[in-house]
Amino acid sequence: MLLLLVRHGTTDLTRERLVGRTPDIHLNPAGQEQARGVVERLRGVPVDAVYSSPLERALETATPLAEDRGLDVAPEAGLLEVDYGEWTNRPFKELRRTDLWKRVQQRPADARFPGGEAMREAQDRAVGAVERLAHAHPAGSVAAFSHADVIKAVVAHLLGQHLDMFQRLHVAPGSITALQVGTGPPGLLFLNVTGKLSDQLPRRRRTVRQN
Repeated sequence: MLLLLVRHGTTDLTRERLVGRTPDIHLNPAGQEQARGVVERLRGVPVDAVYSSPLERALETATPLAEDRGLDVAPEAGLLEVDYGEWTNRPFKELRRTDLWKRVQQRPADARFPGGEAMREAQDRAVGAVERLAHAHPAGSVAAFSHADVIKAVVAHLLGQHLDMFQRLHVAPGSITALQVGTGPPGLLFLNVTGKLSDQLPRRRRTVRQN
């Protein structure tokens, strides 16, 4: 399976607050433009199914691609944002002063958000979602729209990296990360791409049926 992990576009609070699972957070004009840019960057790349975190900002990013390909957006709870618990909707400038923030940056594998998920739990949940998609589309191309920490945690797992290293990855709003996932070792094709992919992705292999 070709797995295209897409981070949602920006909102008015993207750099101000850790909105987490706060409902009714929508794309701003820049985020809407990023969503349209995803469509153009994937022009010429096969997409057989579109899945998304159930949060509005992810669904709104996924919708232009789904409409362009004549597909429905299938909500997938495993792609949901990390449950930040009591940290939800707090300003970043306030959170950066906490000891837990330092731990999340340096040793995230040991971190649990107060009243929320542990990072390991969030990673396990998201990896489980990817495994379900791979089982449902073993030879297909799937676009999965999610959130920065979730995407980074999935990539770290698929590459065999310790969760403590996931903060070394960067996933910008509206960016595309491409991996091949199947029976063999996963392969990272691109991380955090904002350019056109059609002439860079490997060609889809044709399945030869034997009688």
